[in-house]
Amino acid sequence: MQRADMETEDGIYTTTGERKYLTVSERERFVEEASKEDLATFAFCLLLCLTGCRVSEALALKVTHIDRELRCVRYLTLKRRSKVVWRSVPIPNQLVETLVRLPVAEDGKVFQFSRSTAWRRVVMIMERAGIAGAQACPRGLRHYFGVFADSQGIPQPVLQRWMGHAKLESTAIYRQAVGEEEQSLAERLCWLMP
Repeated sequence: MQRADMETEDGIYTTTGERKYLTVSERERFVEEASKEDLATFAFCLLLCLTGCRVSEALALKVTHIDRELRCVRYLTLKRRSKVVWRSVPIPNQLVETLVRLPVAEDGKVFQFSRSTAWRRVVMIMERAGIAGAQACPRGLRHYFGVFADSQGIPQPVLQRWMGHAKLESTAIYRQAVGEEEQSLAERLCWLMP
């Protein structure tokens, strides 16, 4: 599939109608496969799933950005031009403890691999998990986080902050997904079926 077909100006579907986010079952398969990797790769994959961060934001994470007391990580938000914007995203205690156990580079960074290596590892794990399509990339995990958080009732302004969006309109795209609530509403129409 060509890159032009993969992206839309905004939204969670490609120009050809493909879904750009993982479903819950795809995420479960992805995490299961990622658990077979080395600890750093597994922690990196969990961070993408559980915080919706961008690959470059995760790779820039330093041990000083992990707050054990508040159980959160702090990212320097990308795509804000010249503004410096930090955001905190809560994470499970188990992930906090995993991250602080990883060997730290001289510059304090938690992950010691390149952006292209990170991308390749995620795509390889997606393939092993049987995930194919526009969602089978690190951005699919970011979109998964947005869709899942919205489906769990996380208020849009909170999700906006967690994802590092400058505008609430960017966060609102995650309301487009067909979730459990919408499926439940659609089931009410079953009386139309013979």
